[in-house]
Amino acid sequence: MTLARCSWANLANPLYLAYHDEEWGVPCHDETRLFEMLNLEGAQAGLSWSTILNKRENYRAAFDLWDAEKIARYDAAKVAELLANPGIVRNRLKVAATINNAQAYLRLRDEVGGLDPFLWAYVDGTPLLNTRASINETPAKTPLSDQLSRDLAKRGFKFVGSTIVYAYMQAIGMVNDHAKDCCLYQPPAA
Repeated sequence: MTLARCSWANLANPLYLAYHDEEWGVPCHDETRLFEMLNLEGAQAGLSWSTILNKRENYRAAFDLWDAEKIARYDAAKVAELLANPGIVRNRLKVAATINNAQAYLRLRDEVGGLDPFLWAYVDGTPLLNTRASINETPAKTPLSDQLSRDLAKRGFKFVGSTIVYAYMQAIGMVNDHAKDCCLYQPPAA
């Protein structure tokens, strides 16, 4: 018997299915994964999420397992290497944004302890559980993603528009938008 899942979960792609079942909507507090997902969501802008999922391992290798300390120090030679790497999205602005985001992340880490305390403060440490009949009811952005987007941009992060940030919030489990007919749906507390 096949479990009911959100309509966007591509059952034919094992990476997509695992992402839906094991990551999307699951609260994440791991700094490396929070940093990774922020950058992958930015890399996805204008592309399909399956494109990024299929390149995820290549991204991990290309960007030193998302070690922000190393990424923040990338030089022109490393940028040229990245732009020649067919395993990632070879977009100069997105590569530059990732390096910039590593620098902004290190400042944030020094100031408030990292992405985990910074992000989760927006939801008082508790994921927002939504009730959506289908993925079609899910907004592209919300007032909360608007605010978080502005705050990340003020801190120097790039590729953090409100739509990207809402997808990021879903990816790291700040928001659980599994449809009501999905096996992973969790109704909000009454």
